[in-house]
Amino acid sequence: MSNDSVQGKEWVLKDFDKNLAEYISKEYNLDFLTSRLLANRNINQKNIENFLNPKIKNFLPNPYNFKDMGKGLEIISRHIKNKNKICIFGDYDVDGATSSGIMSKYLEQLNIDHFVFIPDRQKDGYGPSVKTFTNIINKNVNLIIALDCGTTSFEAIEYARSKNIDVVVIDHHKSQETFPAANAIINPNRIDETGDYYYLCAAGVLFIFLVGLNKILRENYYFNKAKVQEPNLLDLLDLVMMGTVCDVVPLMDLNRAFVHQGLKVASKRHNLGLKTLVDYSKIKKKLSTYEVGYVLGPKINAGGRIGKSELGYNLLTTNNAETAYLISSELESLNLKRKDIEKKIVEEAISISERNNDEPIVFLSKNDWHEGLIGIVASRLKDHFNKPSFIISQKGEDCKGSARSIFGFDVGMAITKCKQLNIITKGGGHPMAGGFSLKSDKLEIFKNELINLFLKLKKNKDNNIIEIDSYLESSAINDELIEKLNHLEPYGSGNREPIFGFEKFKVSKVIETKNNHVKVVLNKGNFYIDAISFNSKNKDLGNYLMNFKKEFNLVAKIKLNEWNGKSKIELIIDDIQLIN
Repeated sequence: MSNDSVQGKEWVLKDFDKNLAEYISKEYNLDFLTSRLLANRNINQKNIENFLNPKIKNFLPNPYNFKDMGKGLEIISRHIKNKNKICIFGDYDVDGATSSGIMSKYLEQLNIDHFVFIPDRQKDGYGPSVKTFTNIINKNVNLIIALDCGTTSFEAIEYARSKNIDVVVIDHHKSQETFPAANAIINPNRIDETGDYYYLCAAGVLFIFLVGLNKILRENYYFNKAKVQEPNLLDLLDLVMMGTVCDVVPLMDLNRAFVHQGLKVASKRHNLGLKTLVDYSKIKKKLSTYEVGYVLGPKINAGGRIGKSELGYNLLTTNNAETAYLISSELESLNLKRKDIEKKIVEEAISISERNNDEPIVFLSKNDWHEGLIGIVASRLKDHFNKPSFIISQKGEDCKGSARSIFGFDVGMAITKCKQLNIITKGGGHPMAGGFSLKSDKLEIFKNELINLFLKLKKNKDNNIIEIDSYLESSAINDELIEKLNHLEPYGSGNREPIFGFEKFKVSKVIETKNNHVKVVLNKGNFYIDAISFNSKNKDLGNYLMNFKKEFNLVAKIKLNEWNGKSKIELIIDDIQLIN
């Protein structure tokens, strides 16, 4: 049988250790499909218990394993004991908003005078600057805690230290070979860090820091002396979970435990702002990583992208029901506006890129592109062209850009390399995403250096492969299967949702085509099921689904769609193969 994927993808049935799957099935009384899915994810005798029931205590490291942890704990505990005024400086994304919320809630419980500053993306740019630090220092602070930023903020931190202001950085972005003059930089991705916690987001690093801070304050009898209750860090896990999911860090080990336990805390609906946003978003079902990452996260991010950067933080820390409702409403409106602007930029960017489709990377720069949205646009183009994508917004000679990468090309490292070569003025990131600033006269040099770095790597063919966990008959799609798949949650980066193969289906009916999605009813004999293909309208996949009348094979994820008190199983189509 000769098969052709309409997206040019190669379908591969994932190998698995049959003996391991049989062991898991027997030892844990699990069905063979679930055991096979676990074996597919390299879950073995040593780690299966922690995977199925991840507990934070089983993964939590000694805080002092991190470089500068002792210095940071000593400085912040001293400022707390002295009742000094503290500024929390956070980033404008969800990880920054949640980290700022966690730190603020902690200090609030100790009655410490503090305020939070979230920079405006367009006015202030990313991370600390001399300008923003000057305004903060003028408010008579004694300590600045930089969260989810600061690792490469040399000038701003040097300025603060020259004014005798202490600075502690708690971050997770890749560092350069040298560090700013902060009192402490706690970051699992410092170049000199030897630990195995590179996968944490800032909220996760901060949680570990607060475990250490609670211990120091407890041992010094601070809580008794100050007549305050020791903060219960478990109550903050809903925010740690949100930062972890929305920053798309690998859901492995401690991160998996954070998300597993954090979803439980979120389900208690104690955080008024989060509860209100959930209700405003009409989410009736139990929260999962999908709702957090694809429904709530974009709304919280919308404030930092095209509105007021502090809206997300304000929502997650408010104790006023009316304020929570008003912010939720504003974030909803901003997110709709964001989608409209994004759609126009993406269409324009794809049109330009298709004229230069022979280049190994996508590299685009334009004057009127909204700098708050270039990260999303880069992500869309990366998915569309399967290439590392660099999208730049220009204002005169000043350029700000965002990058998204494909597996196998560490874009954060590439940006750091270009910073060391003085091609860009600012920049950094992770293997899959990054940001940067540069002057317009360096654009061509920057592009050429990125292409050179990319071509030096052997292009990873996995980007064009869809790994199938198992082929299923249509009769296997039922409530029992949904229950089996629940064993593997939470899903996310590092623990992808299972992908299944199905043979000889047809489109029975096209239901609707809106928001660039294509929704259809599929059938095989007397079996019918709803299916949706996201962002496929006007693409090969969407066109085939809307017009192809013959049988085809497909790969898809299986979801339980819950709406208005009803539930229905549906397929999320990733690709189809035409049958010759």
